[in-house]
Parts: sequence; structure tokens; C-alpha cells
Amino acid sequence: MNTSAHILVVDDHREIRDSLSKFLAQHGFRTSSAEDAAAARHVLKDSKVDLVVLDIMMPGEDGLSLCRHLRETAGTPVILLTAMAEDTDRIIGLEVGADDYVTKPFNPRELVARIKAVLRRVTSLPPAADELDEERIAFDRWILDVRRRELVDEDGVTVPLSTGEFNLLSALVARPDRVLSREQLLDITQSRAADVFDRSIDNQISRLRKKLEKNPRQPEIIKTVWGGGYRFTATIQKPGQS
Repeated sequence: MNTSAHILVVDDHREIRDSLSKFLAQHGFRTSSAEDAAAARHVLKDSKVDLVVLDIMMPGEDGLSLCRHLRETAGTPVILLTAMAEDTDRIIGLEVGADDYVTKPFNPRELVARIKAVLRRVTSLPPAADELDEERIAFDRWILDVRRRELVDEDGVTVPLSTGEFNLLSALVARPDRVLSREQLLDITQSRAADVFDRSIDNQISRLRKKLEKNPRQPEIIKTVWGGGYRFTATIQKPGQS
């Protein structure tokens, strides 16, 4: 199918590359393969790739380096293939931006399920609005200074934000009045470290509400959508509005 997702399999073991590419093709995906990071970069340059299945341990440039490059440039989703015992590599991989991981030896059906789950998350993310092109974004009684990564109240007092709080607030402000699930917020904020679970989003929302809301117990700016996630409900003021 011309509309099927294009998956790039990167692994220095030919048997794994060939068998996995064949299995993915049998499940409706278009596939390309590469034996190392250099070959993968050529494929990525010449073709539109929807997701990369990437082995960590490869000669030359390793998978972690390529994963970091993809996250910083193309934003292409990555699922890492890791050795069962290499827990540290798995953690680092998630910290540099991998979307998921599968340990070797793996069931190819599980990998297909994870690929489909990552693609669903990516394609379902609401697009960002244009407001974050501005350096200062006004809403309610606040101004978010994007360049300085600061929150300023109506009296000009700066309220410090942690990196996680700034990323989360920016994601919400860029998609006003959209319901964002915890999973989507994790993806948008690239917060998929090994110890990050849905609950961490709840904790950061709670901290943000304590800083933003007049009454954090009855929030008016960031509202909970039960069973859905969170919605930023404040009106974004365009430049020149008062």
C-alpha cells in the first residue's frame, strides 16, 4: 500500500535486518534497511521515513548517537532494540529521545504492536498553534517569556519554572482548548526518561497549578478532562491586545 508507513530497520546483523524487514512487509509496512548509522543517514536523506527501528550496539556510530541526532533534527520516532542485560543503554536511549524500546530476543509481533502504538501517538498529536512564534505570550494574568523561559505575573514578578514545567506549559499554551492526554504530553515534551510515567505529568500539572491558579483546587487555566487528560482553557492574547 502506498499509504502504509515507511519503517527503517537499522541493525548490523543481516539476519535480523532481513527477517524483520520481511515480517514488517507482511504486516503492511514499507521497509528499508541499513547495516549501520552511516547507511541509515543515507536512507533518511533520500526517503521519507515514518519510524526507525534502531539497534543500540553497532560498529562505528552507535544507535544512541543516531537516536539523539534524529530527535534533534528530524523528530522521526525511534524504537530501540536493546540487549536484555544492557539496562543502562535502555535508560540513556529513552533519555535522548527514543519513543520506546524492545529487548532482544524479541517477539516480532510485539514489535509490530509497539510500532503501531508509537505511530498512533505521533499522528494523533494536535498541531501546535502559531502563538509560540512570539517571544512573550499573554494569557489570564500571566506572560510566558519564551526566550527567557520565565513566567511573569501582572505585577512584573517573575515566577521560576523548572525545565519540565516550562516544557509542559509551552505544550499546553501552543494547543489552547485542545484535550491532551498524558501520553501525548509525554511525547510533546520529550519526557520519556526511564522513570517517567503518566503520574509524573500529573505531578507537574499540580505544581504548575500552584503557580498559575488563584485556587489550585478549582483550576480555571489548566482543567482536567476526566478519562482524557488536560486542557488549557485561558484565552491567548495576540500582540497588541489588552
